[in-house]
Amino acid sequence: MFRYSVFLVQFFLIVNFFSFGQTTKVKAFLAEKQFYSSVEGEFIEFQFQFSGYTFKYESFENGLRGKLALSFEVYNSDSIVHKDYYALYTPVMRDSIIDDFFEIKRLPLSSGNYKLKIKIEDLLDETRSVEAVKNFHVYDCTKEVTISDIQVNENVLKSEDPSNIFYKSGALMYPKLTTFFPQEEIKMPVYFEIYQLDKHQDSAYILNQKVISTDTGKEVPLFTSRSRIKSAQVVPVLKLLNIENLPTGSYELQYSLSTRSNDTLAKKVYRFDRSNDLGDIVLEESVLIDPAFQQSIADDSVMFYLASLIPITKQAENKNISKILKSHNDSLARKHIQAFWIATAGANYYEQWIKYKAQVMYVEKMYSNNYMKGYQTDRGRVYLQYGAPSMVVQRDVSSTEYPYEIWQYNKIERFSNKRFIFYNPDLVTNGYRLLHSDMVGELKNNSWQYELNKRNTNTGTDDDPNQNVQPTYGGSANDYYRQY
Repeated sequence: MFRYSVFLVQFFLIVNFFSFGQTTKVKAFLAEKQFYSSVEGEFIEFQFQFSGYTFKYESFENGLRGKLALSFEVYNSDSIVHKDYYALYTPVMRDSIIDDFFEIKRLPLSSGNYKLKIKIEDLLDETRSVEAVKNFHVYDCTKEVTISDIQVNENVLKSEDPSNIFYKSGALMYPKLTTFFPQEEIKMPVYFEIYQLDKHQDSAYILNQKVISTDTGKEVPLFTSRSRIKSAQVVPVLKLLNIENLPTGSYELQYSLSTRSNDTLAKKVYRFDRSNDLGDIVLEESVLIDPAFQQSIADDSVMFYLASLIPITKQAENKNISKILKSHNDSLARKHIQAFWIATAGANYYEQWIKYKAQVMYVEKMYSNNYMKGYQTDRGRVYLQYGAPSMVVQRDVSSTEYPYEIWQYNKIERFSNKRFIFYNPDLVTNGYRLLHSDMVGELKNNSWQYELNKRNTNTGTDDDPNQNVQPTYGGSANDYYRQY
């Protein structure tokens, strides 16, 4: 039997979450959040946003409606611990306006390392389906004081209906599945939970809130606060931050819990981007066409080069790019590409564009595969965003490790000696994935050695997921990684 998925009216592009699908297939975005229940223990909440325009629809009640199916398989090591298949209807799209829609799946899991395999099928068009794999970790919330993942919401409504998939702590919380906050969004409803305070010796604690600019490393004083928290097994925390006067930039929202003697017990962070300048979005209507610039873009490559800007643009610009790509308006796309480089490079905009175009073609040649453009791959995105690495260690063959590459950068902006490790777990395509990096804002994976050696390595412990990774002939990734 089909069931309805809850629908929120949204128009936005997600760029900081795990994503799967290509322009010719269905596309969806996934964020996982971990929470704890005294009844169920630890559980993961998989939150989905489906790109509505990538599905097929049929007439229904003076509107349009689609059907899709979700197939889940969750593995612990190589054993299936959960398997599910179900179908759902999209919301009814009125007036031919196709919006995104949402789904949440909660799954109790004990602590450890897991792999999610998921398949999404468009039941109205058998050619539209996509499969993806994602590794994740569930941490133990019972041994010590911990803070759940931070969930920022679009909206919070009081409710007494715990059967609703959006229900938490007496309210319906509709998660915001993007970390970008445009100028028109001035409120940030934040929710998280604190666990096992009742097992600690104190009866009262201090909850510290900070917002740090990741561009400057400085604290934003307006958002610094301290509040008292009473002891309990589960403490729900709901805060409403007013970000109306927060300047454009990238930020880290930090929550830490400390004792009255200022000993830190737990900490959790949430990274986001803010656009608060009317001038951030270039108005294409005011752009005067430069014939030389436009001649450098072939008619059949306009949308390709527009999309190739995504790795180097802010999320406000990504939102505009997404709208233009959906419109298939070549003229507007040409104007936007030129406007972006004028705003970025000033008088040297043509020269800078030609240099970037060459880089795009390089990553297309080196990193593209049958299902992804070069700029869409992890290696392509890193190359375009940070430039060519200072050194690359490449290992295609090993008796124990998946094929991998380690990229080392002597300098990235104000940071020195940053590394990225990519690996190819399917052993077939050229689709190397980012496995771990020590660069600020990039994926950090403490169990990367285990993932790289997973061809013949058993799962480690929660405290040391790499515990069972043994030195073997041909397995030298850790030595290469640490020597730079």
